Order: sequence, then structure tokens, then C-alpha cells
Amino acid sequence: MSADPSTLAVHGGEPTFDDQVLPPWPQHDDAEEKALLDVLSSGAWGSTHGDVVATFEQEFAEYQQAKHAICLNNGTLAIAAALRAAGVGLGDEVIVPPYTFIATASAALFIGAVPVFADVDPVTHLLDPQATEAAITPRTKAVIVVHLAGRPVDMDAFTAIGHRHGLTIVEDCAQAHGAEYRGRRIGAIGDLGTFSFQSSKNITAGEGGAVVTDDPDLAQALYSLVNVGRVPGGGWYQHTTVGYNLRLTEFQAAILRAQLTRHPHQQQTREHNATILTDLLGEADGIQVAPPDPAVTAHGRHLFIFRVPALGVAGTRDAVVSALAAEGLRAASSGYVPLHRHEALDREITELTGRLGQPYPRTELPVAEQVCTDTIWLPQRYLLGTEEQTRQIAAAIVKVVAAHESLPRPRA
Repeated sequence: MSADPSTLAVHGGEPTFDDQVLPPWPQHDDAEEKALLDVLSSGAWGSTHGDVVATFEQEFAEYQQAKHAICLNNGTLAIAAALRAAGVGLGDEVIVPPYTFIATASAALFIGAVPVFADVDPVTHLLDPQATEAAITPRTKAVIVVHLAGRPVDMDAFTAIGHRHGLTIVEDCAQAHGAEYRGRRIGAIGDLGTFSFQSSKNITAGEGGAVVTDDPDLAQALYSLVNVGRVPGGGWYQHTTVGYNLRLTEFQAAILRAQLTRHPHQQQTREHNATILTDLLGEADGIQVAPPDPAVTAHGRHLFIFRVPALGVAGTRDAVVSALAAEGLRAASSGYVPLHRHEALDREITELTGRLGQPYPRTELPVAEQVCTDTIWLPQRYLLGTEEQTRQIAAAIVKVVAAHESLPRPRA
């Protein structure tokens, strides 16, 4: 793998691409404007007085092929609420992948549960079923599987683990709106599925979240957790449980209803361009893109992820990301630091387990350690351009990776 380093923009060459020509994100049109103005003029701005949130909940449940959807203020607290609705609490262990956003683990800590990390698959970056089963202890109450980048995990394996050990399976779908496993939308394949509508997500209102489930008892528990302990149809001061106040506003739901209508077309564009990018990068020396899985019948395409193992060996992955930025791919990213090495999480887990008198559940995670040195991400906006722009993105990546040995290496 070699190329003339003088052609790199970081060395004074001409940039290959300019990501400013790509469509902006988030996208909106008159539909969002009208929806917001309708809520504004109605005077019913909160979900306790309006019906926009309730309508979106019905529409989103149908979209994700779930029986129930409960909206709330963000995806992080969606995970916490899902765990609590399932009865997870103080001192219970929740197995999570180390290669994910911090919220997957911190949500467990919010309710006094202990996140336990199990390793990931080196090809897909997804939670490994065998590693998960090896991490189960008598204190384990739930597993959070993360459909990272929009690619569904092996739900056959994880639902079997749940049944075998009596564990709740929570699907973290923050990056996987509309994704399918064996022809069914993800979210309610497990016991509960959580979604985020944060600014970068493929369906967004700036912030917001949802939990889907097919279980009516879990749905009612979630409703009460979101609505300060109330029950559907109950009185204003009828609080049958202790709950949070996590309600979504009517303004956010109005935006989300409009966003939901354009999501299918946007996904077609993302999928088409992701296929082109996969083919072009697959032809390049040393670049690894996870191959298609017949069980994954629709990919959420929130991120485009690839590995270049040589960058991990050379220690040049971050230098390559900087060189890609110089080529015009300014939003290329090094991705996650593994959560088992996150100092804030380590402090919280140490303090919690110490107070409870429980062992700190440390595990060896060699695959997560490795992929965190050689993985590069592109955001979903990079999949919304034209075919020619997608080919230019691929050319920039191949150019930089081929010349990576000319880039600075980390100091010893």
C-alpha cells in the first residue's frame, strides 16, 4: 500500500473533495414550518394538552412494526427508562458493548445498575453473543445490544440468550431507525427498543427519544415513568408509581412527524451510495468493510464504518483522519474510545460497586481495543450526495490510506 505522498492535501497537494457541496443536515422544508406554526397557534404546547406527541407515537410504532411507542426527551434517558420499566435496579448488572456511545453504559448507572462490558465482533463492531454469554453472572438482569451505525446485531442469538437466562434484551436503536432484521424492523424484536432523535440522527428534532415494545405491561410502566407516575386515563394528581417527568413537547413531535415522512426516500439514497462506497473501498488494498449479512434486510446507515488494520499497527489512524479532513472530508472521525477505558465511567463503576460491596466486573476486551485503533467513520450526511460525489469520497479515502506511511506517527 503506497502512493506519492506529495499528492496529499495535508502535504500541499490539491484536495480531492469538498464536503460543503453535500446536502446539509438536518434537512427541512415547509412541512416542518407549517407543523411548528400549527402547534404554536394551537396554544397546546405540551403533550398533556395536545395530541401531536400521541399521534407521532402511533405513527412511529407502526413504522418500527411495534405495538407501542412512548416518546420522551432524549435517547439516553430512553435507555434508563427502558431498564427501569423492566425492573432493573440497584446493584443489578447490565451487559453492554464497550464500542458504543457513553450513554449506553451511563444510563445503567443512572438507575444504580452496574454496566458490564463484553467484547465485540471484529468485522461488524457489534456485541459478540459468545462474549456476552461468558459475562453473565447471577447479578445479570439485562443485555443492551447496540445496532451500531444502523447495522442490526444477531437478534436470533440474543433473543435466545435472553430466553435461556431469563434476561431482558434492550435494543439500543439510536443509530438504526428503519433498520430490519430478517424482514422485521428492529426495536420490538427484543423486549424493548430505544431510539434517539438528537441532531445527528437520521430522524431528528434536535433532541428527543422513544421506546418501543410489544409488551403492554412494559408500555404502561414506561408511560408512568415518563409522566411522573401517572397512568393512562388517570387523574392529574393520581400518581400510582414514582416516575420522572421526561415528556416530549408538541413542537418536537411536530417536527418528527414531518421527518418521518421523508425518511424512506433518504434511506434509499443512503443505501444506494453506501453500496457504491462499499464496492469501491472493497477493491482497495488493506481497507476492510463489513460484508452484507442476509439476515440484515435493511441497514439503518447512520454511519459508514471501515477498518484499516495497517493503521493500527503503524499508529497512524488519527493522522489519516486529519489527512482526510485536509482532503475535504472534514467530518471523518476516529470514532469511539472503548468505554472500559473511559475514566469517568471507571470512577462511577468503582464507587458504585464499592458502596454495594460487589466485585468490579473487569473483563478482557482485546477486539474492542484493536478496532479502536484502526476504525474510521463517515457520518450519514456523506451518503446523501450524488453518485459522483460518493466516488470522490472513495477516491479521497483510497488516496490517503495508500500514503499513510508518510504521515506522522505518535511519539513513543
